[in-house]
Amino acid sequence: MRGRAPLRSPPLLLPFPFLFPFLLLGSARAAAAETSPHLPAPQNVEIYSYNFQSWLRWSPVAVENGSVLYTAHYKSGFFEEWSGMGCAHTPQTQCGFPPEVGRRWTVQLRVRAELGNLTSAWVLTPAFVPEANTTLGPPRVNSVSASPESLLISLSPPFPPEHGDLLQFLVSYWEDSSSPAAKRLSVTETLFQIGNLKESTVYCFSVQVQLKIFSGHLQGEQSAPECHRTALSEATRAGYISALFLVALLFVNLLAAALLLLWKHRQKLKYWAQPPLQIPAHFQEFLRDPALEELYIPAEEEPQAVLVAEGSALEGEGSFPQLLQGQGSH
Repeated sequence: MRGRAPLRSPPLLLPFPFLFPFLLLGSARAAAAETSPHLPAPQNVEIYSYNFQSWLRWSPVAVENGSVLYTAHYKSGFFEEWSGMGCAHTPQTQCGFPPEVGRRWTVQLRVRAELGNLTSAWVLTPAFVPEANTTLGPPRVNSVSASPESLLISLSPPFPPEHGDLLQFLVSYWEDSSSPAAKRLSVTETLFQIGNLKESTVYCFSVQVQLKIFSGHLQGEQSAPECHRTALSEATRAGYISALFLVALLFVNLLAAALLLLWKHRQKLKYWAQPPLQIPAHFQEFLRDPALEELYIPAEEEPQAVLVAEGSALEGEGSFPQLLQGQGSH
């Protein structure tokens, strides 16, 4: 009779959080085994992530001759095998995450330098989760519409939301003054309204995004403050128009009254406006100068010619007219 095979106990399965440190330790030992003393490893290796766009970056390796190339790999916490990132034998000193890496993945990356047949040691990064370690930028303000008592604001999140994302927009707003007292508002829609505002008043606001993640909340950067003035209500606008009309009417009446007074007293104004009819003192002194009398002496009369006949005598012959008459008879 065939004997029954002895029962074997199932293998002990440890949860992944307990296994991951051992996986990292094994990777570090494997990388140490590949260390080459002939080529330095890249320095300042870091992961930069902004709005879930992530890059692996490092400082270039300086050598005397040749051009150093770099190769980068990644692996997730669930797999032991390293995968390429599309950055093999590249002269670039940064490499973007491949699109298949999810936001909630726990990944580890490595990079090494290469020069011909020489390779440096692999440089490993700590475990990285994009959702927990990325930096969220400020939301973008698309438009602001002002009414007498509110501001209607349209926003766009700093990154394309995925299905299931729980986003909130934390809004701080205040009346523009020397010492503003900010009020806070939390909304989940990209189109929202700030209400209960004063008309024709400048208000400023700033927004930041908050993403709910597995371990809590991830808050983004604060947007730059924007200031807008609320509009005037119809009643206030009508009051301003009425006041302007009354001011204009009063001005017209005052102008008409002033013109009427000028017309009524035009003779007095004309008399007051005439200059004094007096010769200036320096002209009078000049005219009283005695030397000016010689300028007004009349010229002497020219002598008249007298015709005297031959043989006539001036004495005893009568008057001068008679002599002329006698010459006429001759």
